Amino acid sequence: MSEHPIESIMSVTMQKIREMVDVNTIVGEPILTSAGTTIIPLSKVTYGFASGGSDFPNKSESKDLFGGGSGAGITIIPVAILTVNGSDVKLLQVEPFHSSVDKAIEMIPDFIDKIKSLFKKSEKDSEAKQEKVNS
Repeated sequence: MSEHPIESIMSVTMQKIREMVDVNTIVGEPILTSAGTTIIPLSKVTYGFASGGSDFPNKSESKDLFGGGSGAGITIIPVAILTVNGSDVKLLQVEPFHSSVDKAIEMIPDFIDKIKSLFKKSEKDSEAKQEKVNS
């Protein structure tokens, strides 16, 4: 059984989409600045795919007729920039916040900084108590 023409059209279209959208489209290539900061662009990728086809049988001819088409659309929107400088990591959002999930993601770096400071404070308090005990 031979391949139907619509299968060929769909296969080529899907292959082209795979070539255009990969992980580097969503998480961009890291950029290292002269100051030692690494900048990583983050994007939102949306794509759609459509295909169609039809055979039109004709009583006067016995050969198969075919009409079909295929198409795709891609939207790439930059949404954030991740900056890494030593142990300092920040997420700088390009778009304004739209949902509580966006707000929660934005708060993660600050939350991590606060936890680090609590551990540092706790370590300093423990060291101070230990010095009092030893003196």
